[in-house]
This record gives sequence, structure tokens and C-alpha cells, in this order.
Amino acid sequence: MITLVLFFLLLAAGLPIIFLLVFASFSFAIEAGAFSLLDSFAIQSVRGIEANGFLAIPLYMLVGEIMSRGGITERLVRTAMRLVGGLRGGLAYVNVLTNAFAAAILGSATAQIAVMTRSLVPEMVRHGYDKGFATGLTVATGLLGPIIPPSMLMIIYGVLAYQSVAALFIAGIIPGILVVLAFFTVVGLNRSKMPDQSARVEIPMDMRSVLADAAPVAIPAVIIAGVVSGAMTPTEAGAVACVVASLLTILLYRTLGLRDWPKVFHSVVLSSASIVALIGFATLFGWVLSYESIPGALAQGIADMAVGQISFLFFVCIVVFVLGMFLDGVGVMIVIVPVLLPLAQTFGVDPIHFGVVIALATLTGLVTPPVGPGLYLAMDATGLGMMQIVRSALPFLAAFIVVIAIVVTFPALSVWLPKALGL
Repeated sequence: MITLVLFFLLLAAGLPIIFLLVFASFSFAIEAGAFSLLDSFAIQSVRGIEANGFLAIPLYMLVGEIMSRGGITERLVRTAMRLVGGLRGGLAYVNVLTNAFAAAILGSATAQIAVMTRSLVPEMVRHGYDKGFATGLTVATGLLGPIIPPSMLMIIYGVLAYQSVAALFIAGIIPGILVVLAFFTVVGLNRSKMPDQSARVEIPMDMRSVLADAAPVAIPAVIIAGVVSGAMTPTEAGAVACVVASLLTILLYRTLGLRDWPKVFHSVVLSSASIVALIGFATLFGWVLSYESIPGALAQGIADMAVGQISFLFFVCIVVFVLGMFLDGVGVMIVIVPVLLPLAQTFGVDPIHFGVVIALATLTGLVTPPVGPGLYLAMDATGLGMMQIVRSALPFLAAFIVVIAIVVTFPALSVWLPKALGL
């Protein structure tokens, strides 16, 4: 109980989640009198990051950093503008579509929100959109990052659950498209509140410019084609994607020079280190909780309440949603997947489908207080208050939850495409 109180006090004080996990692990062990566990803390933390599958994470982060610093984001915006920019409320549609394109390159919601809030929100405000609406939309559409392949959450789940990361990548495509359509629907229902003027700006329409701006699509195409064909593992596909992104920014766009690369690698090292540390300490926290039999009690509680496969998954989503309000999505996944996956299989839930549902449910924590890292990134970029952003994002979050319910109810939306491709 003391640990729980201190945890929330330190959370309210703004202590980073990585240090909270370490503190909670030590506090749990000391409060339980299990001092012998302390000798194994370092070993358990290192074991959490030993899996080879995690090698893919810095590679996809490198792709995202090249995209951010190499001007690829602006190219994606222009491509989306050509497709939907002429509609009323066009910049809102452009926001959704650009984030869908970026999700197929970045694979990280936090990275996507950080990039897009600084590029798309000012542009929307300049065209007469409410700043709160523009920020809420951008934060919500950032949730596409870990759904549309490649996805870091899918990599982490694949390692934890011993499932094919390639199959998980492909399993996220149809749910990702559903989320895009859901966001388009919310934008369409609010078009009357948007500026009357066309969102289209003067952009080159000659074939050379169109093809140059659309060239970044080659990055996710390489990843998907490589993993589906079996020619590459997800890690190898990430390495090839880095090469493609580098060639685009060096040879085609000429936006990255020799002086820029140290900054690129420095940023990737820092970002990768924070994720690896989070994985290691979340693994440690999960191990300590297991010693206290807390995950087992949670699993038993869900099993007692669930009456079938669908109800089981809905209960899991509720648990993940609540945990996501206080823990990072990576931490939530590491703590609950090893415990709930065997239980899911006893209910007849396909492991790939379970991974997609867990990934979707985990994402809600990115935009819900008090932790909500996506909210803090948006606050820093726009200067808006947390609750103002939350209120603006609520319609899109509601649409996102509807998509989760649809995916839970119809497992074929997750598993049909991987099976059709032989994964």
C-alpha cells in the first residue's frame, strides 16, 4: 500500500516513468521483505533487452529520424494535399492522410506526434482552424503509428509472445485502414465548423514533382514486400528501409549533408537508449509483480468474469486502458502479455489477433491523462493545456475505441490477411 501511494505521488510530481518503474520494483521488494530479489535486479533488467528481435527498434527509429530531418514529412504533406486538399476542411483530411503515410515509415506514435504537432498544427491554424481542434486531431492521428506497419509495439509483442513479427505487421493493415476511415468520418461530421476556403495551396502538379513527393512511399513498400515475401526479416527490412530513406534524402532531395548525420545518429542513440531502458525496467517490474502473484490474480479475475472469447478481450481492453493511464504502453505490454496470452489461448483467441487488440488498447494510454506522453508532446509544441487537448481529441478517441470494439468482435479483420499471405 505504501508503494502504491508513493508511486502516485511521484507520478503526480512528474518523475519520468522509467525511474518510477525502478522505484516501484525496489519498493515492492522491500515492502514485501523479499530482500533476496535485489541481488537479481540487474540480471532481470538485462534479460529484458537480450532478444534479437529488439534490434529492429533502432533501425526503424533511424528511418523516422531521417524522415524528420530530411524533409520527407513535407513531401508527404504535399502528396496528401494533392489527394484531399481541395475538399472543405481539406487540411483536416490532409492531417489524417499524412499521418497514415508517416505511420508506414515511423512506426512510433510519440515520434509521429512530436513531428506532426510542430509541422501540421501551425499550418492548420494559419488557414483558420481552431488550434485546439488541430492539436486534438494531430494527437489522435498519431495513434496510427504503432498500427500500420512497421510498428514497434508489434515488434515488442512478437518478441514477448514468440509470434511472427511479419505476421503482426500485416495484421495491423486492415485495422489501421479502419482507424483512418473512422477519423475521416469524424472530420466529415465536423466540416460545417471548418473554414470555408479550400485548403489547397499552390503546389507543383507536374509529373516530376508528383513522383518526387510520392517517392517516400517506397520505404513502407520495401518493408512490407520484404517481410511478406520472406526475403527479409523485419530487422533486415528495417536496415534496407534505412538505406532507401538515406538515398532519397542524399541523392534525390539533397536535404541531408555530412554535417547532419552526427545529429541524426545522436538523436537515434538517445531515443533508442530510452526505449531499451524502458523495456529493461518494465521487465524488471513485471518480474517483481509476478513474485507477488499480482499478474496471476489479475488474470484469474478476468477469467472469472469472462464468459467467452469476446467478453474476455473486452475485459482485457479495459484493464489495459486503466493501466495505460499510469504506465507507458511498452511497460503495460511487458507486464501483461506473458500472463494474459496463455489465458487468451484457453479462450480460443488467436495470438496474432490478441497482439493487434493489445496494441490498439495500449495506444489509448498515449492520449489519456495523467501520463499520456502524446499529450505532453503536444502541450510542449503548441502551448495548450492538457485538458483542452483532451477535450478536442475526445471525438477521435471515441472513434478509435469504436474501431477497437469492431476488431475485437470480428477477429478476421486481424488474422485474415496474414493467413492469406501465408504468414
